[in-house]
Amino acid sequence: MSALLIKNIKQLVQVREERNSPVLGKEMAELPSIDNAWILVKHGIIEDYGSMDSCPEDPKAVIDATGKLILPAWCDSHTHLVFADTREEEFVGRIKGLTYEEIAATGGGILNSAKKLADTSEEELIVSATERLNEIMHLGTGAVEIKSGYGLSVDGELKMLRVIKHLKQSHPLTIRATFLGAHAIPAEYKKNREEYIRQIIEEMLPVIADEKLADYIDVFCETNYYTPEETSRILEAGKKHGLKPKIHVNQFTSIGGIQVGVENQAISVDHLEVMTEQDKKDLAASNVIPTVLPSCSFFLGIPYAPARELIEANLPLCLATDYNPGSTPSGNIPFVLSLACLKMKLLPEEAINAVTVNGAFAMELQHELGSITKGKKANLIITKPINSINNIPYSFGSNLVETVIINGYVQEA
Repeated sequence: MSALLIKNIKQLVQVREERNSPVLGKEMAELPSIDNAWILVKHGIIEDYGSMDSCPEDPKAVIDATGKLILPAWCDSHTHLVFADTREEEFVGRIKGLTYEEIAATGGGILNSAKKLADTSEEELIVSATERLNEIMHLGTGAVEIKSGYGLSVDGELKMLRVIKHLKQSHPLTIRATFLGAHAIPAEYKKNREEYIRQIIEEMLPVIADEKLADYIDVFCETNYYTPEETSRILEAGKKHGLKPKIHVNQFTSIGGIQVGVENQAISVDHLEVMTEQDKKDLAASNVIPTVLPSCSFFLGIPYAPARELIEANLPLCLATDYNPGSTPSGNIPFVLSLACLKMKLLPEEAINAVTVNGAFAMELQHELGSITKGKKANLIITKPINSINNIPYSFGSNLVETVIINGYVQEA
């Protein structure tokens, strides 16, 4: 499809000039839009747009979007969607009263996923992950970050990253890869954690760099997982191999992970359910993007991150799904928007900025995606006929995404 015109758009949402920084603070309540609009796509790129009084002549391919909104596709900057199997038995355990930490202490959690992944081939992982990518694409996601972290061995982590590399090459979504070998301490190294950290640094990272298997490096800096000191060592090693840091921090406790992220110039620090005043101050004085994951809080029944306070501290809040088999078995960004509005008291405009412009910045895709901007990829959402953007978070049980366009092509359901 060389050219596609979409016309009679009720509202073209998130129309921006190129930006050099994410949207932050009070700016997040602003969502530039054009009413009664058109947009022209050529060769997979946004060519032009405007109000209907300046609409060009129809090319051969035309979509009439009367009554519908168009937005840039969502940018989901934190997922673990390559995994071997679901963990619904743990879901039932939590219903019976077990905590996430108690399940993990008995061999569940991340170690459970690692055990299942060890017995699953690359081909099987590719098939199941492709199904999940297709699912989130039809919910409006146009770019996604995928982490390793369920291998927890040299072979297992490399297998996961090779699967993600294959997906990058085979799937239409824009994909970023993150090496999360430091997701948990494998059971066999509980009494010799230094040996596993050595394997990450000396055996995994050189191969990852040589095969160009990852864009980022991540560590789960948390009580009973990795200490701030260990986190810093692993991040420093990753940086020497060209991997930029992104960190899991402050999910259950505040132990200094945010400070490690700031010191190592992380792209983002993710989770942030538990934050001290010092954490907020240190983050506000940095260029690190705070990423919050409300559907994880929903599923685990843990506190929601103080998203409202982060915005009021003039920070560029980002929202993501945390799609994974244990704590967030969903890649549904529209539901994340609903949770952000209902449980974190974000305005719909703030929530949409957090999963478009800021999500793109959290994956360093801001020059390609995240807004309706001339020259960016035509990754677009066409909604069903709705009154306004407010309907998207309001209608939390409904999928209001009617059509998804990726790289200029309509994706058939």
